[in-house]
Order: sequence, then structure tokens, then C-alpha cells
Amino acid sequence: MSQENHVCPTCGREYTGNFCPQCGQSSKVGRYSFMNAFLLFIDVWGLGNRSMFRSIRDLFLRPGYMIRDYLRGMQMAYFPPFKMLFLICALSLLIETGLNIKGINRYQQYMEAEKEYTEKKQAEAMADNTISETRRDISIATYKMLYTLEDKIRQNPQLMVLAYMLLFSGPLYILFRHSPAIPDLRFSECFVAVVYIANMLLICIIIPSLLCFSFKAEAIFDTLVMLLAIVPIKQLSGYSYPSTIWRILLAFIPFAIIVLAIYLAIFILSYILALPNPYGNIIISQ
Repeated sequence: MSQENHVCPTCGREYTGNFCPQCGQSSKVGRYSFMNAFLLFIDVWGLGNRSMFRSIRDLFLRPGYMIRDYLRGMQMAYFPPFKMLFLICALSLLIETGLNIKGINRYQQYMEAEKEYTEKKQAEAMADNTISETRRDISIATYKMLYTLEDKIRQNPQLMVLAYMLLFSGPLYILFRHSPAIPDLRFSECFVAVVYIANMLLICIIIPSLLCFSFKAEAIFDTLVMLLAIVPIKQLSGYSYPSTIWRILLAFIPFAIIVLAIYLAIFILSYILALPNPYGNIIISQ
């Protein structure tokens, strides 16, 4: 710790040490320079903070124990979960749009493939004379809704991930709130734990995008990665693997019902909005 006397340029407090005890500003802050700008830039991404590297390391080596340490107050040692989530989603979006080994825009390729598939299915529904007009309208509206949802999810991944985690945290909390390791778990703590687990999974999911896997291989890889969530939940709760697995499966049931209900509500709304002109503007065009 520095023994020099400093005057904080922000609040005017005189102090001795590395940081102002009143506002927390570092004593090393001086005139603005390109080096300061660079350090601020890498700090935003967590590269100037050793807790990011430690957090990523522990998320893969001891994820549940690391989350438990964070919940117990060991917060300066680890990168904040929500900040990490938004940075990972931003990095994922950059990789999807060209920051990969082939330098291709995978997001554009995927959406073009989805658009082609959607228009093909809508054209087939319009040409099928064996079904009623109502079923035809529903089929067309369904494909339009699925394409629109996929586009929104890929444009706003962090918001969708947060929404899914919030929905899943509820049933997960009910089944793990009296676990052996944390018998008095709070819902807010459960939500933070789920965010950290999502960060671990998202880091893994970035790999096929970075290496430009085929979309089919990427889907298989992402599905297998989801199984890794069992490990941190087991370590965090203190249950055995069998007890952890059946609780996760049980928590997934109300989560799936809620998600399906939301999708059904969106589908009904999209169908109602498509009713005035089901064969005209409903075909997607960009």
C-alpha cells in the first residue's frame, strides 16, 4: 500500500493509500492518455481484472463451490455474474457476425436459411388444397412467428437468456431451497447461481460458433453442453448426482409448461394479426 499523501480529484479528500476511502477512486488516476483509454477498454471486458480469469477458471474446475463462495460474500475474488453475462453475449454476437476463424457472418447465413425454409413451408401451406383455410392460416402464421422469434432471440441473446433463467429459477429454487449445503437458500441467491451456470454454458456454446461448425453439429453440441449444468448444481446444493438429476428434471416440467404457454400466446396473437390478409403480406420479405 502506498504511503504517499494524496488529494482525491473527485471528492477532495486527503488520504494515504491506493484508493480514496470516501469515493473509492484510485490514486493512480492522472491525466487522460491513450494508455488510460486502452486500460479502461480492457477493464470493461474484464481483461484488466484478474477476477475474470479466476472466475472462468473456477467455473470449469469447481463451478458449484465457486458460486457458493460468491454467495457467502467472497465477491471481490470473482467477476460479477450479470456483467459477465452481458460481456459473453456481446462476444458471442461478435463471433456470430464475423469474428470467427472463417470471418463469415454466421448470423446472416442462419437467418437466410431460416427465411428460405419458412417461405418454402408457407408456400406449401398455401398450395395445399386438402386442408381448410383456417388450418392453412394457422400454418402460415406459425412459421412466421417462429422465424420472428428466432430473429429476436439472435438479436437480443442476453435478454432472452435472462428471461429463461428467471423462469427456470422459480421451480429450481422450490426444489433446492433446503439443500444440505445451503439450507436457507434465497430466491435471489438461486437466481445469481443460475446466471453463473448460464455463463459457464454460454462460454462452451461459443466454441462451435468460433470454429464455424455446421448448424446441425452446433445444435448437437449445444444440447450436450446443457448436461454440464448438473455439475455446478450438484456441487452447490450438496445433493448426490441422482438426487440432483431428478430435481432438475422435476423443475424443468413447470418451466417447460410456462415457456410453451408464452409461445402459445405469441402464436395466437400472431395468428389474430395475420387474419385480415392471410395470403398477402404474411409471407416474409426483407
